[in-house]
Amino acid sequence: MITIIVHINNEDAVVCEVDEIPDPTHEFLTLQNPRRRDGKDVHYLDEDVTTMLVPWHRVNFVQVLPSGIEEEVMGFVRE
Repeated sequence: MITIIVHINNEDAVVCEVDEIPDPTHEFLTLQNPRRRDGKDVHYLDEDVTTMLVPWHRVNFVQVLPSGIEEEVMGFVRE
């Protein structure tokens, strides 16, 4: 799983997981475990929602967060 932050037009950013890097040729992003940056629930989703679809035209940009493996490599390179 890859953790990303999705910045949606006129909404707070959503932190979530995806199976692979989102493909801009698709019409929707499939987001798993959506939550706010502080870990709280997204106010416009029901409590039990675990997957949400967001149309690409509503997305400003997507940030890809480093995984634990990448952090270890970066730490090693900097030392």
